Amino acid sequence: MILKRKKTAVPDDASPGVVFSDVSYHYPGSDRAGITDISFELGRGACTVLAGCNGSGKSTLLKLINGLLRPQAGQIRVMGLDPAVYPAEVRTRVGMVFQDADAQIIGDTVFEDAAFGPENLGWDPAVVAEKTALALARVGLSSKSDQRTRSLSGGEKRRLAIAGALAMETPILVLDEPFANLDYPGVCAVFSCLLQLKAAGQTLMLTTHELEKVVGLADRLLVLDAGKKTLDGRPEDVWPHVDPFGVREPWFSRYHLDPELAVAVLADRVPSA
Repeated sequence: MILKRKKTAVPDDASPGVVFSDVSYHYPGSDRAGITDISFELGRGACTVLAGCNGSGKSTLLKLINGLLRPQAGQIRVMGLDPAVYPAEVRTRVGMVFQDADAQIIGDTVFEDAAFGPENLGWDPAVVAEKTALALARVGLSSKSDQRTRSLSGGEKRRLAIAGALAMETPILVLDEPFANLDYPGVCAVFSCLLQLKAAGQTLMLTTHELEKVVGLADRLLVLDAGKKTLDGRPEDVWPHVDPFGVREPWFSRYHLDPELAVAVLADRVPSA
């Protein structure tokens, strides 16, 4: 009898956070758009914004990163690991925050919900409590740890979903439309949270079609159209060229104004944690 040795995932600490090499995915038996021949590297500690109109392939790309979908062509590496070979290991390194925060929240209280991930990793209860408390502090929800999740605002629910990923100490955080369906205070609160995470060295990738909301946050901007990468570069270089792809150019770029003005406007209105 020959026993097969179980593969052990060994992340490459020197590799980029995420690497896509000529990756394609199309939904079987459906006309739904996927992605075609996408290549890019996601550097560690940076914030990459993925923009495009509805159906451009943004959500598909995020699901490929953490192994929810498998590519039909090309190669993906997450911290040196293949999500198709090591899906469980990759998901402990990539925290995903979905657009519908309500669907992601399952705990009765804020603390219980944020602790769900590390508890399911089998961590010691004392470690779970420590990491959960730290994650809630990082998103400004410490004072609400005993509050019922159903009573939270939209922005608070989005921040709680982020805390759930942070509690598992995932080095990469991907967020699908983190500002969607939020009122202005909610947008400001989530923006402030992400800005602080970036300053602390968290690797971020998020999707949006509202570029004004990521000014001062994005280090790099990728634009998708019909599943293909059409633009890729520094935000200030990409902004003037986004309109043909269903993404609105930021107002300050259109009128040749200093983007720091938009950052200042948001910063002045960010509520205290």
